[in-house]
Amino acid sequence: MVNQTVANFHTLPTLTTLYLQWNQIGDVEAQHLVDAIRYNKTLITINLSCNRIGPIGAQYLADALQHSTTLTTLDLRKNQIEDVGAQHLANGLRHNTTLTTLRLDSNQIGPVGAQHLANGLRHNITLTMLYLGSNQIGDVGAQYLGDVLQHNTTLITINLSCNQIGPVGAHYLDDGLRCNTILTSLDLHYNQIGDVGAQHLADALQHNTALTELLLVRNRIGDVGAQHLADGLRNNTTLVTLYLSFNQIGDVGAQYLADGLRNNTALTTLFLTKNRIGDVGAQHLGDVLQHNTTLTTLQLNSNQIGPVGAQYLADGLRRNTALTTLDLFSNEIKGVGAQRLADALQHNATLVTLYLDDNGIGAEINDIISEFLKRNRCGGQL
Repeated sequence: MVNQTVANFHTLPTLTTLYLQWNQIGDVEAQHLVDAIRYNKTLITINLSCNRIGPIGAQYLADALQHSTTLTTLDLRKNQIEDVGAQHLANGLRHNTTLTTLRLDSNQIGPVGAQHLANGLRHNITLTMLYLGSNQIGDVGAQYLGDVLQHNTTLITINLSCNQIGPVGAHYLDDGLRCNTILTSLDLHYNQIGDVGAQHLADALQHNTALTELLLVRNRIGDVGAQHLADGLRNNTTLVTLYLSFNQIGDVGAQYLADGLRNNTALTTLFLTKNRIGDVGAQHLGDVLQHNTTLTTLQLNSNQIGPVGAQYLADGLRRNTALTTLDLFSNEIKGVGAQRLADALQHNATLVTLYLDDNGIGAEINDIISEFLKRNRCGGQL
């Protein structure tokens, strides 16, 4: 199949996209592919994810990058690139002037490979999206990437999820973010940032004026880390989405975040799924909802919020004019709490989505809430 595609490549002079994922392409097949596209002037996207391309195949692809004048996206997820292959691709990036997206997720790339890529990025002026999730970059690799972020003027998205990055690595990224004015999305989910690392990133938020999305899902962040992030939010004017799901934030941490939101006028989306927030934490968040005019999405599913917490959130909804989505899936709201939310919706005209499944709520009150939400979606008309 692959060899036939390569052999017939010259018969497709206007081909712009080539999908070859989930085949058994190795280094030899990668060489044949590169030979076939060497003089192509139309191809803009190549997807070679989930194959068997190793360092040698990466070298062939890097050579293609140095000569390509059209390719903008190269997807090499789930191959066997490793550090040596990353070095070859970094060399290709030095001279390439068209590639904007490079996906290297799940490729056994460690700190040395991250160093090579960082060196390549110092000379590259076009790459805007770099995906390095599920590798083994660690704190040392984060240091190299943090250094390059201080000077890079093109990257807008970098994914470093699942990379064994801890507080030290977060500190290096903090240094990069303080000086960076371009990066808008940083994905650090499933690392080991912890409370100390959260403090470093919060410090960066107080100085950074570009980042709009920060993903810190599954990072062992507790109440202290939430306090640091709340401090960062107080003076930040650009971050609009913060992911803190699957951490260890309890009622105290929820209070800190609520306090941070009182002075924040930028954040629109806050994810707190699967933390340890109960009724007291819901009280603090409900209080801030009474005054906050920017938050549009609040996810609190899979926490420990009961009927009392639902009452506090309902009090917030009565006066809130901004929130459109509230996710309370899989809490302990029960029928009493749902009734409080329904009562609040009589006075709320903006909430259009409310998730209450897995809360022990009967069909009758669910129907009442659905009618209020339908009214809001229809602009007050039923």
